[in-house]
Amino acid sequence: MKKKLFGAVSAAALVFAGAAMAEYPEKEIQGIIQWGAGGSTDAVMRAVTPHAEEVLGGKVVMQNMTGGVGAIAAKFTMTQPADGYTLLMGAENPMLYKVMGLGDFDYNSAFEPVALLARGVPILVANPDAPYNTFAELVDYMAAHPEEVKFGSTGPGGLPSVVTAMLDAEVDVSATFVPYDGDGPALTALQGGAIDVMPAVLGAALEAIKAERIKVIALVDNTPNEALPGVAPITEDFPGYGKYLPWGPFFGVFVKAGTPEDVVAKLSTAYLEGAQATDFVELLENRAYLPINLSGQDAKDYMAKWQSVTSWLVQDAGIAKRSPEEFGIPRP
Repeated sequence: MKKKLFGAVSAAALVFAGAAMAEYPEKEIQGIIQWGAGGSTDAVMRAVTPHAEEVLGGKVVMQNMTGGVGAIAAKFTMTQPADGYTLLMGAENPMLYKVMGLGDFDYNSAFEPVALLARGVPILVANPDAPYNTFAELVDYMAAHPEEVKFGSTGPGGLPSVVTAMLDAEVDVSATFVPYDGDGPALTALQGGAIDVMPAVLGAALEAIKAERIKVIALVDNTPNEALPGVAPITEDFPGYGKYLPWGPFFGVFVKAGTPEDVVAKLSTAYLEGAQATDFVELLENRAYLPINLSGQDAKDYMAKWQSVTSWLVQDAGIAKRSPEEFGIPRP
């Protein structure tokens, strides 16, 4: 009798132990960073992930996988099992793949959002010697001097082109566009006087602003920003931009669509709790990023609005490869 009871207890214990061993995560997790080492996405992900690991009780091994405007990392993640052991750590770019001809998928169709962590704030900066100090003054100057103002650009679909398209949707941006290979070279050119105006992300331009090597003429947002005291949001003088804002590049963690809900939930909890860590909050503040902290349907809704606004802006600007209408993306 004792032997049978012992056997029954042992069997139950084995079942319990097996369940415990199978609890996620039971092995290392891959973190595939869409962009290169030292960039904004890389910095955000490497700062938050150690805190997420503590909550998760597991290890995330991160690697940078660049190329194709983030498409190589995204497509790699799509080839992996939907088991939560491969995370895509990316920025907003896949939400434009369809209209820019870079792919037939986006985050909402091929992935499940674990957490949207933060977004950047777009601004318009100018050479300190430029004869305008506000966006309203720039608009008047362009009207009086057509094609004279030199705008920096980083190519179709880049943030400067989207911000310029947004500005042009409400006023006449009569300027000459000068292409550069990235925001860094363009901001350097602005400081040297080779161009007059540059749409940029606040975090990338903040040090030059503080050093007074460039000046802010527009905060392309619908709320003030602590990093720019005294600078009013563009909607104060041009309320029409309110339908596009808030807008900006964003950073998030994603898993392949079909990943079990409990795994997604556990990852979401880990990353959203990790995002509350003091050093991560300080990193966002130092880089002038704004926290988002969304998951699930809220994250999907946020990205759908971003996609709608941005897809139609690039379509109306004539830089989209395919119309958003083809993909059922509604006009905002």
